[in-house]
Amino acid sequence: MNNRILLVEDDQSFGAVLKDYLTINNFEVTLAVDGEQGLKEFTENEFDICIFDVMMPKKDGFSLAEDVKKIDKNTPIIFLTAKNLREDILKGYQLGADDYITKPFDTELLLYKIKAILQRSAAVENDEQEQFKISNIFFDSMLRQLRVGDNEYKLSPKENELLKLLCQHRNDFMPRDLALRKIWKKENYFTARSMDVYIAKLRKLLRDDEGLEIINVHGEGFRLLVKN
Repeated sequence: MNNRILLVEDDQSFGAVLKDYLTINNFEVTLAVDGEQGLKEFTENEFDICIFDVMMPKKDGFSLAEDVKKIDKNTPIIFLTAKNLREDILKGYQLGADDYITKPFDTELLLYKIKAILQRSAAVENDEQEQFKISNIFFDSMLRQLRVGDNEYKLSPKENELLKLLCQHRNDFMPRDLALRKIWKKENYFTARSMDVYIAKLRKLLRDDEGLEIINVHGEGFRLLVKN
């Protein structure tokens, strides 16, 4: 299912163009033209991220963000606005905004920011997940136990954390530097070589499951590929 965006923008021409751009890039976008309509849409539907203009009739973007955070404090919010004064930017972040982008802006940059915020949100949710059933494996990260078919393994702490990170990113790119910072707490030649050793160990443990493969991605990271 495509990620759902609530876009609230009183400039209907600009809003329509931005909606079309995001839709072309595989988002499901609901466009509201003022803050009150935006709040109505938010209360009646579910959204993965909100994009609010600040200066709007009936209810401004800051007030709308306050109302949204009362309903669901975890919903990411991006402000799009011509207001670039320091106090306005600070207020946006104080209200819990994930980003504050001043107009005019590069739509491709906005797209990357949206994807990065959604990835962070997904990572926070996945971080709470302790058990994974993928292909023919069952992995309990709380107990550090991995079952591949009829074989069971007790993982070392680093094997466990690395496999958990791969499972969280399954079928997606897992950056090498993310794993190094999160598990090894530092990024250098020696920790990178250490991680390669652990990747090789995990590949051996998973080799009996033909539906899974850990692949290198251009030397920049790894991907847990689920084939079935």
